[in-house]
Amino acid sequence: MLAGEAAAEAARKTSREVDELAPGEPGKPAEPEFPVRGDVRAAAFFDLDNTIMQGAALFHFGRGLYKRKFFDTRELLRFAWQQAWFRLAGSENAEHMQDARDSALSIVKGHRVSELMEIGEEIYDEYMADRIWPGTRALAQAHLDAGQKVWLVTAAPVETATIIARRLGLTGALGTVAESVDGVYTGRLVGEPLHGPAKAEAVRALAAAENLDLSRCAAYSDSANDIPMLSLVGHPYAINPDSRLRAHARARGWRLRDYRTGRKAAKVGIPAAAGVGAVAGGAAAAVAIQRRRR
Repeated sequence: MLAGEAAAEAARKTSREVDELAPGEPGKPAEPEFPVRGDVRAAAFFDLDNTIMQGAALFHFGRGLYKRKFFDTRELLRFAWQQAWFRLAGSENAEHMQDARDSALSIVKGHRVSELMEIGEEIYDEYMADRIWPGTRALAQAHLDAGQKVWLVTAAPVETATIIARRLGLTGALGTVAESVDGVYTGRLVGEPLHGPAKAEAVRALAAAENLDLSRCAAYSDSANDIPMLSLVGHPYAINPDSRLRAHARARGWRLRDYRTGRKAAKVGIPAAAGVGAVAGGAAAAVAIQRRRR
């Protein structure tokens, strides 16, 4: 709850589409217009990694940090192996996630928030701008055009998420909050990473603050880890879903959309770049998840 509340407080068409309608009965009436124009009590919540952006935001952010010598090659290679395993296995390990948390915080500790924000702007242009899924971006724009607010909800640092949201013209972002004192990172988090159930808590908190009716809101994600968030809203969408989310969505009649094609869709969770070597090498830069403990 603390992570969700902290995130909420901190935050306040050109790709090929394969639109899989949930199974229905022949002759089922057409769905009402969605999003509903002018419904100010409705909003949309988008996961970031592999939902709006191909790959992970930290994958790309870390490439920029490595380029700027925030960590060394050995650390990058150690993370590369773990990130490749994570992507291929499609599962998470609590110890690895703890290492990721500790490593990311150790990298930014002592740096000024303003410094990382400035670097983040540069990295967006270098590595992220051309990796936005146009189809998902069009979904977000439809909500904006209907007069609704659109929020990113991600485990990525809220500063990174805020840059991406601003560049895409979205309302704002909910992300993991790293503690800072007098504008300098302390190396600690406020609460926990915004992941899984914490995302749902963040959305609840934001909805209360914004006077939103969650039954009229939409949420979009690629991951079964976000089922708690998707289950909160009246209009859940599975975007580029992993196998668990695809099965869950089909069983419950949720809408599915997949903007991957061919080989890109064959392996769940592998960013569309160029095979495991390129993916892992770039991902290694993300936050050096396997940074050696000293």
